[in-house]
Amino acid sequence: MKAYRIWAEKLSALKDLPLLLLRLVLAYGYLGPATMKWKDIHGIGDWFGQLHIPAPYVSAYLVACTETVGVVWLFLGLYVRYITIPLMFSMVVAIITVHWENGFESGNNGFEIPLYYILMLFVLLVYGAGRISIDYFIERKRR
Repeated sequence: MKAYRIWAEKLSALKDLPLLLLRLVLAYGYLGPATMKWKDIHGIGDWFGQLHIPAPYVSAYLVACTETVGVVWLFLGLYVRYITIPLMFSMVVAIITVHWENGFESGNNGFEIPLYYILMLFVLLVYGAGRISIDYFIERKRR
């Protein structure tokens, strides 16, 4: 038990590293979809209309803006808890409108990857951005 406790204490020193890695992986993961949406925002609005998403063109701009802000804020570790909520919401909508009927597996365009995004975003919502972030320095200065 003593060896485990010592090992666990040493690992605890790295507890902010997984939060940084989650943020960076998510930021990179949203970069491609955000860029794609901005390249053809009208086409995205048309597609959203076909999916029966309310106010499809407004929704297309909202999602593109949310993903773009998400990329920047996740990368910087800025307002991370705030951006996780709209990003999780957009993933839930994506699951319901696009992925659910394809089942779970990502190879079949199922909801596996959006579900992983939701889980990673939830971790950031609960734990915050960690010490390797602008959020940490803002909070530290506030104290």
